[in-house]
Amino acid sequence: MTELVRRAYDAAAANRLVAEGIAPPLARVLAARGVSSVRELELAARDLIPPQQLSHVGQAAKLLADRIEAGARLLIVADYDCDGATACAVGLRGLRAMGARVDYLVPNRFDYGYGLTPEIVDLAASGAAGRPDLLITVDNGIASVAGVARANELGIEVLITDHHLPGERLPAAAAIVNPNQRGCGFPSKNLAGVGVMFYVLLALRAEFRARGRYSEATQPKLNALLDLVALGTVADVVPLDRNNRILVAAGLERIRNGLAAPGIAALFEVAGRSVRTATAADLGFAVGPRINAAGRLTDMTVGIECLATDDAARALDLARQLDELNRERRAIEADMQLDALAELGTMDLGGRRTITLFNESWHQGVVGLVASRVKERHHRPTIAFARADERCLRGSGRSIEGVHLRDVLDLVTKAAPQIIERFGGHAMAAGLTLPHERFEGFAQAFEAATQAAADAELFTRRIATDGPLAAAEISLALTEAIDRQIWGQGFVPPLFDNEFAVAEQRLVKEAHLKLTLELDGRRFDAIWFRRTQPLPTRVRLAYRPVAESYQEQRRISLHIEHASL
Repeated sequence: MTELVRRAYDAAAANRLVAEGIAPPLARVLAARGVSSVRELELAARDLIPPQQLSHVGQAAKLLADRIEAGARLLIVADYDCDGATACAVGLRGLRAMGARVDYLVPNRFDYGYGLTPEIVDLAASGAAGRPDLLITVDNGIASVAGVARANELGIEVLITDHHLPGERLPAAAAIVNPNQRGCGFPSKNLAGVGVMFYVLLALRAEFRARGRYSEATQPKLNALLDLVALGTVADVVPLDRNNRILVAAGLERIRNGLAAPGIAALFEVAGRSVRTATAADLGFAVGPRINAAGRLTDMTVGIECLATDDAARALDLARQLDELNRERRAIEADMQLDALAELGTMDLGGRRTITLFNESWHQGVVGLVASRVKERHHRPTIAFARADERCLRGSGRSIEGVHLRDVLDLVTKAAPQIIERFGGHAMAAGLTLPHERFEGFAQAFEAATQAAADAELFTRRIATDGPLAAAEISLALTEAIDRQIWGQGFVPPLFDNEFAVAEQRLVKEAHLKLTLELDGRRFDAIWFRRTQPLPTRVRLAYRPVAESYQEQRRISLHIEHASL
């Protein structure tokens, strides 16, 4: 059952926004998201939180400056998702612009798993280019206690840049920059891994200015990296607080102005999207998945190379490879979803609050997507597992609002330390590895920990809406005003609800419900994608008004997402 719940908003804040020129429906939406003045919507780069508020960033900058001036060899150790790939490309471009000798290494998830492991350190130390002097982790490292210890044994320094939640013990790195480490007073805890790396570069540039290497006029223009920062931030689905919205807005502006890195421009081209009208949704649903496909099916090298190259022809070739990998990923995922549906059909979910799935044939790079789809369908924290090797399974989980997945896995390890070999992640997503024979024990322990940690009311699906619109408010002017904002995780796009009369309904392509809806004497075209069941003649619907182009004319269509039935 789906329950539509209207968001509360500060009426005084909404009235102030209206007085400052915001249309009343959008004013209510923004007030519900904590915005109280037009000034807060001005996403100027000058309003970014200063780098010096990030703990240890000055220490990291001095370390990097010293090593660059000494001609040391730096090696970035990247993660294999879009955030890790963009963070690596930002690091490569920014450090090279400041004179560094820097290369990268990205673990193949199937051979080495996640993060700076001792095996990855040994691989880095034995590379053809020689042993690095400094390892720089991006989007990983905060849990790499053993890996950093191995690097220290070999006399290799480690700089950790990460945003994941730390465990009880921190690695003995030369410096750790992570807004979520204990004691860090950085006001935004929501920086993605690419955002952390960008901040480290800002601090490094400031350090070089202090040393007289650059002036304001001669320093590298790090704003050239903001398209990459925007992509990684959106693709990692971190909450878009104001600081992150500033980063994303600046990156989108560069993309729309034709200043994107060749790889991002090429990815827009192969995805059939226009850079001139680039939105955060393009980054999250078109560009990001193509980068992620490389890490899911092979390794992230092709993704990083696409983002790091300045050769437009090479970038387009690499983007086409990524597009093909994404097509392959979608086919694999579709088969796995059918497997999951079949298995769920044999399960009695009853009073269970979690879903744990495993299939011998599943691809370990795609299980996170299966978990996400199942979680959306059943509104329960879900973890899907695939075979990692003869001994172990590797799982990827997705959670629902209010159930902190990483914390639940921590409860499992405290109650039964022998089950999980390693894990990490966020509130809404996490990964873990465990021995095959412990799968059933894990499923039971995961259920028990979730039962203990989460209130029963969280498992009723509640869809928050921004209330009703008058028929006259459903307009192109409203959709254009909405489109001018930066929406995403934690600053979700508006979703309205009204009770409509259903005048007409029919299936298109045997897969989507096409509707004509009536409200206050006006008729609106509407569509509910991937729904085939008909609706009653009067129904309360949650929808987004969207401007669509048809025969060179723009018109409103209502995209239906939920119904209160």
